[in-house]
Amino acid sequence: MPHKLTRTDLMSLEQYSSSRKAFRAQVLEHKRARNVGIGPNATWCFEDRMTIQYQVQEMLRIERIFESAGIEDELNAYNPLVPDGGNWKATFLIEFPDAEERRVRLGMLKGIEDRCWVQVESEARVWAVADEDLERENDEKTSAVHFLRFELTPSMAAKVKAGGAISVGIDHDNYRYEVRPLPALFRDSLARDLT
Repeated sequence: MPHKLTRTDLMSLEQYSSSRKAFRAQVLEHKRARNVGIGPNATWCFEDRMTIQYQVQEMLRIERIFESAGIEDELNAYNPLVPDGGNWKATFLIEFPDAEERRVRLGMLKGIEDRCWVQVESEARVWAVADEDLERENDEKTSAVHFLRFELTPSMAAKVKAGGAISVGIDHDNYRYEVRPLPALFRDSLARDLT
C-alpha cells in the first residue's frame, strides 16, 4: 500500500548531492507516464511517493535544510500529495508563456480547478476535490497551479487494476478538453497507486 514518506526514506544532503543526477534521471523517466497534457495549456502531474520524494529532496537541497524540525516541516507540507491507495492526486499546471495572455486567461478560467474529472470505463465521472491546503483563487483570477484529488470507488479501482480504460478531462466554459482514453503506459502507472 502507498504510504507517506518519513525521514528514513530521505537521503542526507551529502548522499543526495552524490546521487542527485541519477535520481533525477530516474524521476524524469518515471514522470513520462504520469504527466498528462489536457488541451494546449493544461498539464496534470500525477504524484506518487517517488515524485514527492524528489520534491522534498530538492527543497531540502535548495534550502540547505538538515535539522530534524525543518525536514519534518517539508514532509508535512508534501506528504498530503502522496496518494492514499484509493485516490489519485495531481498537480494541475495552467501554462501560458506570455505574461499578459496568462493574466487575461487566468481571469477567464476562474473555477477551472473544480471542473476537472477522471472517468474509469463507463462509470460516472469523478470530479476533483481541489486545493484542500489553501484557496488558490481570488476575485480577479484563478492560480496557475492547483492541487487535485480524485477519490475512486472500490469498483473503479478494481476496473483500473484489471486494465480498464481511464479518461481525463476539463469541462470549463472557457476550456473544454479531454483525453479519452489515456495510453496504457499511463493507465498502468496510475493503477500502481491503487491498493
